Amino acid sequence: MRTTGKITHWNDEKGYGFITPSSGAKQVFVHINAFGGRLDRPEINQLVSFAIGADNRGRPCAERVTLAGAKNPDRFRRNDRSLYVWGAALFLALLSAVVLGGTLPLLVLLIYLVMSALTFLVYWLDKSAAESNHDTHARTPEKVLHMLALFGGWPGAMVAQQLLRHKSSKAEFRALFWVTVVVNCLALACLFTQPGREFMQAFLD
Repeated sequence: MRTTGKITHWNDEKGYGFITPSSGAKQVFVHINAFGGRLDRPEINQLVSFAIGADNRGRPCAERVTLAGAKNPDRFRRNDRSLYVWGAALFLALLSAVVLGGTLPLLVLLIYLVMSALTFLVYWLDKSAAESNHDTHARTPEKVLHMLALFGGWPGAMVAQQLLRHKSSKAEFRALFWVTVVVNCLALACLFTQPGREFMQAFLD
């Protein structure tokens, strides 16, 4: 059974808050994951519709949260997330084909694979730190996440943002993230030019 309520507390940094049911019942805990991959962040005083569930400790929490009055409230927006994941996989697949064709050295592919794996791990650690405690020193600065993406880790970052639902909705962060993707892809494109091939050959020698 679904009910309605209002978000009366929200900690966007940690990705959780509380909903006060319209019936006047006790506040219910809600996590960002309960919003099913919404691209915009929840806001205080936002009217929502939700189902009552339980967390892994048996405590009541909100599930399948949507804007109040939205159609098909139980459907999650998974297609958008899978699109980004498949996009990252397609990029790595195309890069692999280019390397196998001899156009680029194997080192380029290895850099992207290693950086992507490292970036995914850093995202996972940052999300764990955000959810498990209040120690801000354990968090990874956003500039570090952007630097990892810039130097070839953006496919891993893209997958982490969608699968972990971490840093996937913050508009300012996402805008700068896409800048790092474009800059990195432009740098990669330069390797297909004569000066780029000469630079790569000199680097390998």
